[in-house]
Order: sequence, then C-alpha cells, then structure tokens
Amino acid sequence: MNVADKWLNGIIAGARVLVENTIAGVKRCRIVKDVLRNTKEGFSDLVMEVACALHNLRMESRHPVAQPSSIFQLPSSLYCR
Repeated sequence: MNVADKWLNGIIAGARVLVENTIAGVKRCRIVKDVLRNTKEGFSDLVMEVACALHNLRMESRHPVAQPSSIFQLPSSLYCR
C-alpha cells in the first residue's frame, strides 16, 4: 500500500465516520429503529424525514452556524428591484 492509497483511505474513513455518526443520531428516534407496522403509503418516508429534521434541529442548536460575513453579501445597489 503506497502513500496515495493511505491518504485516500484516510479521507474515505473520515467521511464514513461522519455518515455513521449522522445515522446514529437519526436513530435516536426509536420509531426509526423499530419495525414500523403502519402500512399507509409514504408514511415510513415521512417518519424518516421527521427524524432527520429533529436530528438537524438538535445539531443546529448544539453547533450554531456562524452568520456569513459582509464579504459574502451583495451590495444593496446590485439587488433587483
């Protein structure tokens, strides 16, 4: 295994850790882990969407996103009127 392979494996492993931690965070909602017996069309997708939204809300409240600095904002003269 050469240096390039080790570097690429490190990047892949880092991404895998983030994905697995996110899935574990979503699965804190017990309804996502357990067998869903409701057979309504689209209900299981809705349950997953709600669990993901709750996970995102939990992450945003734990790590608030910084407001963009003024260099990323357009001057008011460039806005469409």
